[in-house]
Amino acid sequence: MIDSLKHRARQLKAHTLTVYFAARDPRMPMAVRALALLVAAYALSPIDLIPDFIPVLGYLDDLLLVPLGVALVVRLTPPAVLEAARVRARQAADSPSATRQRP
Repeated sequence: MIDSLKHRARQLKAHTLTVYFAARDPRMPMAVRALALLVAAYALSPIDLIPDFIPVLGYLDDLLLVPLGVALVVRLTPPAVLEAARVRARQAADSPSATRQRP
């Protein structure tokens, strides 16, 4: 179960990075671009609508809002923009500067 959660967390991180790169693409419609920037900023920001120290509700916003926002942006993004963003996200995730080197 832990491995499944880790896998899903990695997928969500990759999707969030894809949404970020899609938002920066000039071919993206302006309204979808704004939504994508909001979703990416919320996902990557340490600030939450509901603080995480509040039991259940604190994590519920992260578990619901981010995946739903990512899914909505992916659905509204033109296919060519989405594919280009996925390629850029994979490249960014695979780059040596994206991984931490341990001493």
